[in-house]
Amino acid sequence: QVQLVESGGGMVQTGGSMRLSCAASGRTFSTRAMGWFRQAPGKERVFVACIRGSGSTDYADSVKGRFTISRDNAKNTIYLQMDSLKSEDTAVYYCAHGPNSGQTMIPLYWGQGTQVTVSS
Repeated sequence: QVQLVESGGGMVQTGGSMRLSCAASGRTFSTRAMGWFRQAPGKERVFVACIRGSGSTDYADSVKGRFTISRDNAKNTIYLQMDSLKSEDTAVYYCAHGPNSGQTMIPLYWGQGTQVTVSS
């Protein structure tokens, strides 16, 4: 079992920045991928970014160049630095843990989600 706890959501203005954190506990942290997905109102949950045990990363096209995912193995924590935020980034952001899958990951475990609202 893996437990994931997100923090750092809230409201920010268009063009602003925000950092999300996800602390993991339970099974081995460094051998799996961890990442972020998001779900906007009325839409499906979609991949945002992931980081693997090797440190390699992948991003959805919609966030490339604006979001940065990183991990601190000592703290069992990953981060999502979000810059140049747009209104379309408004969503509930979910932390995920699971195996790699090509340029994304398979989420086996989810956090509880944290709301990010970008207002103009």
